[in-house]
Amino acid sequence: MKNHDVLNFSMGRRSFLLAGGAALTAGMMPSATRAQSGPLVVSNWGGSWNDYMVDSFEKQAFEGTGVDLIKDLAPVSERKTRLLAERRLPRSSVDLTWLSDSDAFEMYQQDVLEELDFDRMPNAAQLLPSLKQSYYVPAIYGGVVILYNPNKIKTPPTSFADLWDPKYKGRVGLYDQIYFNYIYAASLVAGGTLGNVEPAFDKLMEMKEAIQPRLYPSHDALAAGFENDEIDISANYSARALLWKNNGLPIDMAYPKEGAVAIAFGVGMPKKAKNKDAAYDYLNAMLAPQSMAGVARKTFYSVATSNADLSAEEKASLEFTPAQQEALHFVDYPYAAENDAAWLEWWNKEFKG
Repeated sequence: MKNHDVLNFSMGRRSFLLAGGAALTAGMMPSATRAQSGPLVVSNWGGSWNDYMVDSFEKQAFEGTGVDLIKDLAPVSERKTRLLAERRLPRSSVDLTWLSDSDAFEMYQQDVLEELDFDRMPNAAQLLPSLKQSYYVPAIYGGVVILYNPNKIKTPPTSFADLWDPKYKGRVGLYDQIYFNYIYAASLVAGGTLGNVEPAFDKLMEMKEAIQPRLYPSHDALAAGFENDEIDISANYSARALLWKNNGLPIDMAYPKEGAVAIAFGVGMPKKAKNKDAAYDYLNAMLAPQSMAGVARKTFYSVATSNADLSAEEKASLEFTPAQQEALHFVDYPYAAENDAAWLEWWNKEFKG
């Protein structure tokens, strides 16, 4: 289904081992149990995103436990293909896999992911109800919003429709791999929904012909487009706007009047995982208040729990307002799963062609 690269740190597949001898951080593991020993293989995106997870909770959670935390790093398309191929094998090659909300639904629908026992994760009691699913544990969430250069656009945009404004001809930037989000945004502009995107296709062809947007192969390339003064406006994840602005790029964020397109990322457990005991310990450790605070500070996403160790100021800077949360559009997972292959084909042949 959708080839999300959380913060787009895609790389060739590789693995490495985390080991050490420090004590567990308080609250990270179930109070009545110690993590099971042996290898625990966690599949994830690579690069800085993986480093964020190591620094935020993985290293602290498993040092000195007897668990060898092995990281399997690859783009999500590779990882999903392997998960599907391993359904017929006695055991999965991974114990946990990081996925977007849509990709997790797809893997669940394909009979890959386990129905989780949330009683084995005491910290899951603080999960936000709107994000909780039976087959994966959400960690972070945000929304697709408008990103713009405030040095060039003095009046903040208010709508996804601003991407079609003729004054931005040749100055609109789009990240190729999140094509589905542009289909969703165009659908909202054209009067459709996330459950019926048919109006989006004519609207996007209108953009192609009239606006001539620039397409970028990665999030980092899109950021460079802003930095190098190639583009003035885009639509992308809210965390991107916060991260890039924090890094000194000329980028501000505007919440669209249509409502942002929600996105969440988390972790699922393959049905044939080998070390499910340690996998549950990992999930519980991830949801601990200090872990969630670390993840939020590193990624600039809002986190999926209500008790993260964040200050009021940090929460205000990372989270949508209540009104903005209320306006979020959530993906219609079955509809998207049924149609995404056709959307990708259309994007590649018609919009990019």
